[in-house]
Amino acid sequence: MKIKVAIFEDNPLIREALLTIINTSENFICVGAFPDCKQLVENINAYNPQLILMDIEMPGMSGIEATKIISSHFPEKRVLIQTVFNDSDKIFHAICAGASGYILKTDPPQRLLSALLEAYEGGAPMSATIAKKVWQFFSRKNVILVSPDNSVEPLSERELSILKEMQEGTNLKAIATAQFISYETVRTHVKNIYRKLHVNSRAEAIMKASQQGINR
Repeated sequence: MKIKVAIFEDNPLIREALLTIINTSENFICVGAFPDCKQLVENINAYNPQLILMDIEMPGMSGIEATKIISSHFPEKRVLIQTVFNDSDKIFHAICAGASGYILKTDPPQRLLSALLEAYEGGAPMSATIAKKVWQFFSRKNVILVSPDNSVEPLSERELSILKEMQEGTNLKAIATAQFISYETVRTHVKNIYRKLHVNSRAEAIMKASQQGINR
């Protein structure tokens, strides 16, 4: 059964392109494509998507505001932010709002599909440029969004290597190829990294690593 996706995008050409990309893919089907978030809760209740692809700049309610509402009302839903913006403030606010990932509209279609799958599987996909900005932002500013618990377990050499790839925005399949290990093995290592750092997502792992001085 295909994974159900809802699109919130005000640009009709982009919305139609996203609809085509998703509906011609192997793993996904679009159950609703909307130009704004005026009936956000009603639409999610009616169409029950498992994933939500969210633009940031829309008339009325912004994508970040919408993500906050989704995180509050539908905590099981995964929201992937897709935007032309890659400035630190918008990334920061999207993460704080509960976004599961943040990619750019300039990313190719295959990257969009892999990001959707990664988000669905519990990851936190980010474009390489976005991940670097997150790393730089939290390295430069002493912002604490996750517990700075100093009792984290030491990471193995393999886990440190994979964490570095995650900080650079590399997706899990590419990490598997670079590390000469299977995709499932990478997922196991990532789960161990999350457990040892006491976090639940890639974004939190990046923040915690910055706070702890890991991989500097």
